[in-house]
Amino acid sequence: MRKLTLMVLLMLLLSLGLAACGGGGEETSDGDGETAATSVGDAANGERLFNESIIGAASAPGCITCHSLEPGVVLVGPSHSDIGARAETAVEGMSPEDYLRQSIVEPNAHITEGYTEGVMYQNYGEELTNTQINDLVAFLLTLK
Repeated sequence: MRKLTLMVLLMLLLSLGLAACGGGGEETSDGDGETAATSVGDAANGERLFNESIIGAASAPGCITCHSLEPGVVLVGPSHSDIGARAETAVEGMSPEDYLRQSIVEPNAHITEGYTEGVMYQNYGEELTNTQINDLVAFLLTLK
């Protein structure tokens, strides 16, 4: 009887341990309980965020402050009128979603020719939530 109880307890602990691991999904936590999925978010909310003049916890400049959505119109950074299409081939072997996400959270990772490193606001990855970043990526992917 004691062996049976010990086996049941061991199986229960093993089950709890596996459940705590999460089962191998494609998500990670950003430390505040929010989940960062590898899939994209809500494009409509991303469009709203893109068009805000300030975004994030530190009231950073919004995307529209520096990036036009009109072809050929340069504000501070390049036009994003076709960024979804350009992201598809920007970096060989990198998905458009990953390229756009990295461009937001690591602005100096991919500098468009003719532009200077360090000009884009550097802290979006820390000041925007993963949901906001995913929503922005979803919206940017619609721009073709």
